[in-house]
Amino acid sequence: MELYLDSVDIREIEEAFKLGFLAGLTTTPTFMHREGITDIDGMILKLSKMVPVLQVEALGETAEKIYEEAHRLVKLGLSKKTTVFKIPVSLEGVRACKMLINEDFKVNVHLIYTLQQAYMAMAAGATYVCPLVGRLQDQGHDALALVEQCVEAVNYYGYNTKIMFSSVRHAEHVRNAINIGVHTCTIPWKVMKQLTENNFTTLGTQQFFEHTRLMTVNVKDVISKSNPIVTRNDTVLDAIVQMTESGFGAVSVVDDHKNLIGVFTDGDLRRHLKTDGKEMLSKKISEFSFNEPATISGEALLIDASEIFKKRKIDNIVVVENQKPIGMLDVQDLVKLNAIN
Repeated sequence: MELYLDSVDIREIEEAFKLGFLAGLTTTPTFMHREGITDIDGMILKLSKMVPVLQVEALGETAEKIYEEAHRLVKLGLSKKTTVFKIPVSLEGVRACKMLINEDFKVNVHLIYTLQQAYMAMAAGATYVCPLVGRLQDQGHDALALVEQCVEAVNYYGYNTKIMFSSVRHAEHVRNAINIGVHTCTIPWKVMKQLTENNFTTLGTQQFFEHTRLMTVNVKDVISKSNPIVTRNDTVLDAIVQMTESGFGAVSVVDDHKNLIGVFTDGDLRRHLKTDGKEMLSKKISEFSFNEPATISGEALLIDASEIFKKRKIDNIVVVENQKPIGMLDVQDLVKLNAIN
């Protein structure tokens, strides 16, 4: 099934055709009017240079006028090989279709609402026949049945015509087009962007990224620039200031050689406040005992840090290099990276 973009928005067109496999672009005078385009010929030429195939309107009240308009656009600079001229279905329209097809023009007879209209376009040799599904459904008609009948007619009688599924409103319409077996579908960009979306796919992809980060990213690459440190001679108040400024719930305690000897946490603070009162704020860190801190090398992988967090049920790990703290890893750092559950 050929895939066309249905648009006249330059930004949409540029973005959509980066996909690299769209067959072409369909436009309408309505799109031009909606975008406030006044130099229609200039826009048509610009679009023709941006896409593999451009389907553009050739309007006229008689077959001769339609024929002349198609020839005018070719003289303007459009190529017969890469342009499809869109003609609304009518007796004059199908007559013009036949005239142009006889001269190797490509023609899309559109605004199709009945099988009879589609048949007349097929008989005239139309390159494309284009039922408008969304508009028909808006009027309460079984548009999908019409499209299916058009496809069956092409296949049964062997017409050299492609059925184009148009007036697409949502992704379900594209599924309908595929199931029916149409030859071409033209889709607005907002719908096209939805065609690869699925919640299960999103969740699965996120999980792949999470696991990849765990196994490939080093701890040193995600730690904060803040490295809260106090010495044994600093006070508890100094430790609180460090915790507040760094945003961590702990500070590393170092000796005179700046080697790690322990960690003072906000949990320690709350426990000592409860037992010693606010006087403890002026006490030196050396007056307290410390548990052995959880440490990890900056070269370690995030998966190693994740296991420590899970096993020890702690909130902070001190990142060390040659026994000296170079930073601190908070469990929330991994949560933000979607690397821990």
